[in-house]
Amino acid sequence: MLRNVLVGLVVLILVIVGGAYLTPRNVHVERTLTINASAEAIFPYLNDYRRFNEWSPWADRDPDAVYTYEGPPSGVGARMSWEGNDQVGSGTQEIILSDFPNRLETHLDFGAQGQAVAFFDLQPMEGATDVTWGFDTDMGLNPIARYMGLMMDSLVGADYEEGLLNLRDVVESNTAN
Repeated sequence: MLRNVLVGLVVLILVIVGGAYLTPRNVHVERTLTINASAEAIFPYLNDYRRFNEWSPWADRDPDAVYTYEGPPSGVGARMSWEGNDQVGSGTQEIILSDFPNRLETHLDFGAQGQAVAFFDLQPMEGATDVTWGFDTDMGLNPIARYMGLMMDSLVGADYEEGLLNLRDVVESNTAN
């Protein structure tokens, strides 16, 4: 009987680990919102990390988080590091592409939790702009990370939705003045 339990346990572990490698290695998350402002009015809020907490979905979760800024004030090479509570975590973010007013890409480094490339695409429409915030990451070979990748859309997507709503509120209230 003990042998059957051990064999069953080994089979279960193999199925769980093997199943992880059937999950997608690469994760993509994005959300889009229409903002009643031009891409030129929106882009500066994305391109300057010193303005990030005006609309960030994480700013209120840890008002005591410490932010450090390096490099130029905006554009390629601008870098922000943060250290906060469990809800905010710690990491760095650096702008790697700044194509005014159409696209911004950043490299995110969360230390042991991994790296990702985040992006903002701005698509002008008549009197408004569709803003897409997204990110792509490689979950690697770690089976636990691969299973976490399955939940990434619901975990990060909700924050991106909140951030885009905050960005809309900030931009629209400042462009109305």
